[in-house]
Amino acid sequence: MNKVILMGRLTRDPEVRYSQGQNSTAIAKFAIAVDRRFKREGAAEADFFNCTCFGKQAEFVEKYLQKGTKVVTTGRVENDNYEKDGVKHYSVQIMVEEIEFAESKNAQGGASAQAPAAAPAGDGFMNIPTGIDEELPFA
Repeated sequence: MNKVILMGRLTRDPEVRYSQGQNSTAIAKFAIAVDRRFKREGAAEADFFNCTCFGKQAEFVEKYLQKGTKVVTTGRVENDNYEKDGVKHYSVQIMVEEIEFAESKNAQGGASAQAPAAAPAGDGFMNIPTGIDEELPFA
């Protein structure tokens, strides 16, 4: 089984491009910094992972994510090994299958330039009058 779940912040704005051909597909590449749970003195405090996603996931990344956004990703690890000038280079990347926000926009420090206009006053919930607790079947 090859499955990885990571939670971290984007280290830079995602790079998104589209494949060539009649049915072009979005391809997003980004990196996330994942804090280490235990920190040793003098050691790095985070690990950095290169991530790639395709299609609808890539379009989501392009539209909503930016540097500093905290996300949870689920995917698989793939080797990205190659040889250049006789020297072998070894690396891995995360092929993202699912991605979602890990915190609210307010926790990120306010609205971004891409945020839609604010919703009208009210929280969208119906006000329930006080004193009718006995009539609610789930109270």
